[in-house]
Amino acid sequence: MKDPFFFGYGSLVNRATHDFPHTARATVRGWARMWKKTSLRKVAFLTAFEAHGEEIDGLIAAVPRADWAALDEREWAYHRLPVDEIRHEHPPLSDIQIYRTRAEHDADPSSEHPILLSYVDVVVQGYLREFGQAGADRFFATTHGWNVAVLDDRAAPIYPRHQSLTVEEMAFVDRRLADRAQIFSDDALVEDIRTNRPAAEPASERRV
Repeated sequence: MKDPFFFGYGSLVNRATHDFPHTARATVRGWARMWKKTSLRKVAFLTAFEAHGEEIDGLIAAVPRADWAALDEREWAYHRLPVDEIRHEHPPLSDIQIYRTRAEHDADPSSEHPILLSYVDVVVQGYLREFGQAGADRFFATTHGWNVAVLDDRAAPIYPRHQSLTVEEMAFVDRRLADRAQIFSDDALVEDIRTNRPAAEPASERRV
């Protein structure tokens, strides 16, 4: 049996955050991505959602022996769905899956669920390395929901797989966010999010 693959469109694009093999750049059609507020935690998730006619870039990688346990734990707030229309650099693959947050966890759109800057840093670094500045610009342009405020936790990152960015990478992130999102600092909120983790969140995701 051939190994299944996943399509990553957020932090999984950054190869420094995982060691899944046979990675390749890819573009999926019929899906878009957005910042989603849920009842699961106090910060927004980046999720894919079905969107006719839209397409997003990302990274595919193999899941050896179809052992999804570690990746499903990492993506604990999501469920997996099959991808139908996709372009990639591998020979034909029969099983590619994408993660999407569950509709039953959607929160009131007016609720306060900021985006973590430490997470945006990781995602954009991945797109810069895989697709260059043009591809990173496509990430910003094809992601919905930038009306959600961005919490600056760069000095004390909350995201467990945060990475060190170059000065140039940080400047790129900051310039692109300045065009589309409100960035704010709140040390008390950062500490509150860090210490009051969701009960459903696996221990592996609480590393800071």
